[in-house]
Amino acid sequence: MTTTNPSRSEQGRADLETLDLETAPPHLYGRFRRDPVMRVVGAAFSHLYPRVVRRLHVADDHAVNTGVTQVRLVDRTVVAEDENVVALRFEAPDGGQLPPWYAGAHLDLLLPSGRMREYSLCGDPTDRTYYRIAVRRIPDGGGGSVEVHDDLRVGDVLSIKGPRNAFPLAVPGLGSRAEHLRFVAGGIGITPILPMIQLADRLDLDWSMVYTGRSRDSLPFVDEVRSHGDRVTVRTDDDGGIPTADELIGPDISPRTAVYSCGPIPMLDALVARLRDVRDVELHHERFAPPPVVDGHPFTVTLASTGAAVPVGADETTLAALRRERPSVPYSCRQGFCGTCRTRVLDGAVDHRDTLLTTAERDAGWMLSCVSRAAGDSLTVDI
Repeated sequence: MTTTNPSRSEQGRADLETLDLETAPPHLYGRFRRDPVMRVVGAAFSHLYPRVVRRLHVADDHAVNTGVTQVRLVDRTVVAEDENVVALRFEAPDGGQLPPWYAGAHLDLLLPSGRMREYSLCGDPTDRTYYRIAVRRIPDGGGGSVEVHDDLRVGDVLSIKGPRNAFPLAVPGLGSRAEHLRFVAGGIGITPILPMIQLADRLDLDWSMVYTGRSRDSLPFVDEVRSHGDRVTVRTDDDGGIPTADELIGPDISPRTAVYSCGPIPMLDALVARLRDVRDVELHHERFAPPPVVDGHPFTVTLASTGAAVPVGADETTLAALRRERPSVPYSCRQGFCGTCRTRVLDGAVDHRDTLLTTAERDAGWMLSCVSRAAGDSLTVDI
């Protein structure tokens, strides 16, 4: 067999046709198969790479975000004339910036007792040096508000989770087709609304608001609200009676209006009923109380640790029934989105009604007792 050596030009064309742009380049003068500089750099990199990766992993381990932030209580101010609402101002212990948040957001306050409670942020989202919340004292509640009022002192360092936002404001033209914003706040429901009207004012949007409650003495931040002038109407039950839905949404409700409301359940239910069939009007609302149970049936929940069988009524939540037997059962939002009441089910099928748990978590036996129920006649839970 004979071989033929190609000419220099033929060899050049062949090299161009087979050129591999993904490999290291040959030496400029062809004396080495690979560029010696590339060989040295490559060898050094392969030697150092494992050490660099190990250091990065160690750094990552120390920087894991657990979702918990430490804050210091720097001010507490009574913000309702009846003295039942106190505003708390938190700052970072090192004086730095806090995680960002947007109008409608809330945080989870981890109290010294072990309770966790959610409170809307009611400060200025553009100022990241502080968080502000407001808490109304509820003597016959779950104990969280009483602990805030009676036990927290300026200088205390507390843990929080969040902020998170389940009640965002869609700015007209940037997520909403609305041309007018109508804000409806009842009592302590003013807290998520305050940053919204501040933003609407800052952006020079077309907006109006009604702020209502039992009496003027019970309304927190009323002077702060009144500072927005004639855009705001303040009315109280002891002066004008309980307002109707038409009075709350105003006489000039029109298409391309977005209503944002937070307050007592009867007020929210009245707005939902009034606007359910109104076209081109958006209704966004946040509840501070659990929603009513819909299409429920009675069942029994058994505590595995004691064998106690607790009846759950058709219009009662699993969490409420569990707290009758075990008052220390943890909870927070009571609406199925914070996860505080997550409970493992040992036996029985679950009617899942939350939007938080993943399919894998549900398959592993977890449920949120504040909204989910038994699909059958009974559940056994790991409590």
